[in-house]
Amino acid sequence: MVKSMATLMVAVFAVVLISGVSHVRSDASDHRYKAGEAVPLYANKVGPFHNPSETYRYFDLPFCVPDHVKEKKEALGEVLNGDRLVSAPYKLDFLVDKDSELICKKILTKEEVTKFRDAVSKDYYFQMYYDDLPIWGFLGKVDKEGKLDPSEYKYYLYKHIHFDIFYNKDRVIEINVRTDPNSLVDITEDKDVDVEFMYTVKWKEINTPFEKRMDKYSQSSSLPHHLEIHWFSIINSCVTVLLLTGFLATILMRVLKNDFVKYAHDEETAEDQEETGWKYIHGDVFRFPKYQSLLAASLGSGTQLFTLTFFIFLLALVGVFYPYNRGALFTALVVIYALTSGIAGYTATSFYFQLEGTNWVRNLLLTGCLFCGPLFLTFCFLNTVAIAYHATAALPFGTIVVILLIWTLVTSPLLVLGGIAGKNSKAEFQAPCRTTKYPREIPPLPWYRGTLPQMAMAGFLPFSAIYIELYYIFASVWGHRIYTIYSILFIVFIILIIVTAFITVALTYFQLAAEDHEWWWRAFLCGGSTGLFIYGYCLYYFYARSDMTGFMQTSFFFGYMACICYGFFLMLGTVGFRASLLFVRHIYRSIKCE
Repeated sequence: MVKSMATLMVAVFAVVLISGVSHVRSDASDHRYKAGEAVPLYANKVGPFHNPSETYRYFDLPFCVPDHVKEKKEALGEVLNGDRLVSAPYKLDFLVDKDSELICKKILTKEEVTKFRDAVSKDYYFQMYYDDLPIWGFLGKVDKEGKLDPSEYKYYLYKHIHFDIFYNKDRVIEINVRTDPNSLVDITEDKDVDVEFMYTVKWKEINTPFEKRMDKYSQSSSLPHHLEIHWFSIINSCVTVLLLTGFLATILMRVLKNDFVKYAHDEETAEDQEETGWKYIHGDVFRFPKYQSLLAASLGSGTQLFTLTFFIFLLALVGVFYPYNRGALFTALVVIYALTSGIAGYTATSFYFQLEGTNWVRNLLLTGCLFCGPLFLTFCFLNTVAIAYHATAALPFGTIVVILLIWTLVTSPLLVLGGIAGKNSKAEFQAPCRTTKYPREIPPLPWYRGTLPQMAMAGFLPFSAIYIELYYIFASVWGHRIYTIYSILFIVFIILIIVTAFITVALTYFQLAAEDHEWWWRAFLCGGSTGLFIYGYCLYYFYARSDMTGFMQTSFFFGYMACICYGFFLMLGTVGFRASLLFVRHIYRSIKCE
């Protein structure tokens, strides 16, 4: 059964990979045009530049509306990304130059002027897609020069847009948008304003091949000074790993070697409880912990999230998530999460039975809801906020139904199948030592050996290995930077896993040496504590490194980052626990337990 599930996962990944690569290839073969032929131009959204989650439909602002507004059909990932593409009022036909072409004459009412002025004051930008190439521009500007009082500021709306389009033979290669600084409309006062919206189009031929037209977007994160910082991040992380490995090798291995020699030759000489006390609790160290069902469910969810992250990295490394492949990441997350739920069910149920659990159905329900439950509640709150703001982040009813159907028809059945496979695996716990009938009393320990201080120690080192790279991730997810150096990110992720495993093993050893045999939950909490550090970094980034404002953006940032950090907590907690379990089994297998 396990082998068949592994085969299924490989097949699923192959399907996702092929579909992603084919999407990339189709992008490079379907865009040939003849002179005068219409090239698709879609207006996407508008919103405050510093609030990436707060975006609105393009025609929520009183722009010139074309006679027939056509909405583009969007994939699931595009809708989740907040994209709402509609036909734009501009006509940019292939190789057709236009000079000051009039879109429409319009009398802006006081209410419409107020709308535009509010948008300009909040640095609103617009986003469009021309032949699947993204273009942006600002709506206007605020004149603050020489004015100290905000009531004296002048607000101007751009009314003339210039499109510079570059082509190679019969294909569009690049498009740039700029606004005419001399063609402005004063919208400072609340009064009706006459506006003539115009645009200019210029075509120029270049030699750049079509296959490389997206390179300019990915190169922005590969500039030399950026790469230097990334490599510094890698070196910093590697040094952390080497120092930690050296620390473990010299301290742990030497102490353990001495312990093994003492226990093998003369057990009575092991009187130093602080150094060699772990041998004295061999009858308690494998005593099953409290809340076995919750621990098994946490390990199941953590294993699923680890598998999801690994598959996402593989797709990224083969080039599926190229810049502005709209919604590809969200689609992959939803599909792979649904298809990996069998792993969560299998891991949780098999471990639950190893801990001699009996109510496996309740354990399976807990596994299914442990991550999805908080995520669903957060989504419900944030979607309500987005609906109140009339933002594009509010998911349509149809999309919510599709997600619920995926959860009902794919995620839940696979979770149950995995649970049944785990129940039938008949795996045993394989404890090297027999557990005594009554637990040994844990001696009084100093405050720094408590759970919270140990979690703080355990989370700091892994966080220090990734914090430099975190800024670039945040600037990409919660800003307008482009991140494409997935190879470096993958190396940082591997380092994060290694450091988490090492530090948790070290703390577990010191806990056992102090004769504290309740290590199960401690290992999980110490491993996952990096997630809490990342959430702490969220506070720093929001207030010190970003200009995000407003209730919607604040709630979206802290709400969804709480879910992501919770996911990291489960995933890294699983890594820490598995590493500690291997270590504990190894050291107790190496001595003769009475």
